[in-house]
Amino acid sequence: MRNHEPLPIDDALPRLREVLRNETSAVLVAPPGAGKTTRVPLALLDEPWLNAARIVMLEPRRLAARAAAHRMASVLGEHVADTVGYRVRGDSRVGPRTRIEVVTEGVLTRMLIDDPTLDGIGVLIFDEFHERSLQADVGLALTLHSRALVRNDLRVLVMSATLDAAAVGRLLGGAPVIVSEGKAFPVETRHLPPRTPAVREATVIAAIDRALREDSGDVLVFLPGAGEIRRVADALRGQALPATTHVAPLYGVMPLQEQDRAIRASEPGQRKVVLATTIAQTSLTIEGVRVVIDSGLTRIPRYSPRTGMTRLETINVSRSAADQRRGRAGRLGPGVCYRLWDAAQDAVLRDHDIPEILEADLAPLALDLAAAGVRDPDDLQWLDPPPAGAFTQACELLRELGAHDSRGLTAHGRALASLGAHPRLAHMIVRARTLDNGALACALAAIVEERDVSLGPPAQRDPDVRTRLDALHGRRAADIDSSALHSVRVAAARWRERAAVRDERVAVDAAGWVLALAYPDRIAQRRPGVAPRYVLRNGTGAVLPPSSGLHNEPYLVAAELDGRRPESLVLLAAPITRDEIEQYFSDQVDRRDSITWDEETSSVVARRVRALGAIVLSDDPLANPNSDDVRRVVCDAIVASEFRLLNWTQEAASLRARLAFLHEHDASWPDVSDAGLTHASESWLIPQLDGVRRLSQIQRIPVAESLLQLLTWQQRAQLDQLAPTHFTVPSGSRIAIDYGDPHSPVLAVRLQEVFGLTKTPTVLGGRQRVTLHLLSPSQRPVQVTTDLESFWRTSYFEVRKELRGRYPKHHWPEDPLNAEPTRRTRSRGQTP
Repeated sequence: MRNHEPLPIDDALPRLREVLRNETSAVLVAPPGAGKTTRVPLALLDEPWLNAARIVMLEPRRLAARAAAHRMASVLGEHVADTVGYRVRGDSRVGPRTRIEVVTEGVLTRMLIDDPTLDGIGVLIFDEFHERSLQADVGLALTLHSRALVRNDLRVLVMSATLDAAAVGRLLGGAPVIVSEGKAFPVETRHLPPRTPAVREATVIAAIDRALREDSGDVLVFLPGAGEIRRVADALRGQALPATTHVAPLYGVMPLQEQDRAIRASEPGQRKVVLATTIAQTSLTIEGVRVVIDSGLTRIPRYSPRTGMTRLETINVSRSAADQRRGRAGRLGPGVCYRLWDAAQDAVLRDHDIPEILEADLAPLALDLAAAGVRDPDDLQWLDPPPAGAFTQACELLRELGAHDSRGLTAHGRALASLGAHPRLAHMIVRARTLDNGALACALAAIVEERDVSLGPPAQRDPDVRTRLDALHGRRAADIDSSALHSVRVAAARWRERAAVRDERVAVDAAGWVLALAYPDRIAQRRPGVAPRYVLRNGTGAVLPPSSGLHNEPYLVAAELDGRRPESLVLLAAPITRDEIEQYFSDQVDRRDSITWDEETSSVVARRVRALGAIVLSDDPLANPNSDDVRRVVCDAIVASEFRLLNWTQEAASLRARLAFLHEHDASWPDVSDAGLTHASESWLIPQLDGVRRLSQIQRIPVAESLLQLLTWQQRAQLDQLAPTHFTVPSGSRIAIDYGDPHSPVLAVRLQEVFGLTKTPTVLGGRQRVTLHLLSPSQRPVQVTTDLESFWRTSYFEVRKELRGRYPKHHWPEDPLNAEPTRRTRSRGQTP
């Protein structure tokens, strides 16, 4: 990349013309006030290499596009639509002689999709590229793609006041960077931090009052949104401003006449206070401004892939944005900038705004790329590529809307792309048109995309979209913003024209199901209880504001929510009936048989559920559930209880312990631990569950017999030999062997019953000695041993002394090996 020293704008323009004669790309960095927006296109107009081709310049906003076209036309002494024209959404003024077209970024995307060759266009200028709007990034990526494939002669010029010029130059293939010096005058910065965030608007009003008293010239005030602008404007008008001072709001959805009034120069002897959003931050020149008051805030849309919703957030401005705002005060002469934050806060501002592509809803991008024939965004060149997760989710939405399939864009998708609306709204318009509700869909699209016509803070408005439809058609108009209503009417008419909707009928009662065509994932069902809480189809929660008249509606469609957790506040919605859901979304309703184990009744509950995602439309008993599914549910319940639901008789418990013992010493024997029994349930448990649906039936399952199903016939034959249940002691008693400890089976027997037993009993074919618990007459252990022979020789005599004293009526012989074993107190003829 080739860099140049800063040049005055008068020297930069010849240098730019020279570069573009020999290069296909260039980057121009010029500060605010340099006049690049109007001077550059006019300077290129007479270049021979253009060969009468058109110059297309992109502006990020409609107001800026129209203002730039009017300014250039006035310089030429012409009217707009002669040499210079513009095309923005809903408004176009070009003529057969037009050589310079100023367009908004979305218009360029449509141009590239309709004609990738950009026939008749010689140079594309991306103005104010530092704003990094999604459409600007898409437009540049598609432009470079087209140039690489079919238009290697197309010139591309990227212009900005604050820009990472090195990165853009690399993206353009090492394009030369021309840096222009501005003619900005010095601007004094004054910090006026509010005491608390709650009084920021009061601080704005105080700063305006001070500026009107202490400083000269018009005042430009930056506020985050239309709501703040209205409140500050009302407060100023209530202060009885001087007759020579008037307040001029300026934001995107205002009528054109009011926007033009705000940017027009004040009459001699008059002053104005322009209350603006970021619309006045770049591109526009507002004549007469000598004072800037910066609230330090901006409002941006942030998309959440988790909820699928975009939420407006008010954040601190970046350093580059703050500098651009301050620069507005120094275009005509020395100026003043009041910043409503202190120097410490100034030091921690982030350097640049976050590119919209990293945080936006990418559904429009996915549709544009598909319409342009681009299957993978990695096939394009980006300054910041779209995040993979958000792009995948966007593609999934297109598939759900029927706009995209495995082969690419469908015929329906092409119809959506031709409208130039968000895919959701375009789908609603196209589908509703076929269902004779096209005019209603166009009205709803305008209501959704334009500023809300209802006045007041969002949380205090009634979210019922039908009140907006009534106002739109003049039926009710209380608490309605007239300028917003005008914008909605204009937008609705524009959509009717673009979609070729001929009918004018707007059936307000159909608003719910028509809106659901755009937002099928936001159909919501009321939860039980007094509070107006809802569950959306996608499983997230929502709640209506207290002012809503929709509290008792069983089903809603939420077009706008604030995205907060754990429950979003519904800001715009319409009621929908269950019958309408069944009629228009039947292909998306899942029928599933729900078979579960109910802990309270200890039985199987079988129901047939029809659901739209998390919304249950019907839930009825299922008379004849699938027997395999029932067996599996009962099996799972038994496993979840750690097999405690089974009736573990003494025989069954003993068999399980014996098998555990054998498995411990030989892994070929079955594993009867909980995990082992769970793994083998298909062979020993499930076959026993035919017709079993309740606990009483489970308790009748022959567990011991079932466990034997785990054994081969050879193992069955060896079971009693290797792990006998009992051992017959010399007294003739059959004593049960306890296999609870698989490492050490236990035989608990009274000492007197093993007189004469010389060897320790064994199991496992003689390989494992049994642990003998030798008991007193009261069944208490007096000796534990695995070496009976040693016991008779040594420890027995100490034990005998103790037992003789404790149990004098019992026979405790001196020679236990030759004594008669007994179950009784003493044998006849025996003496103690």
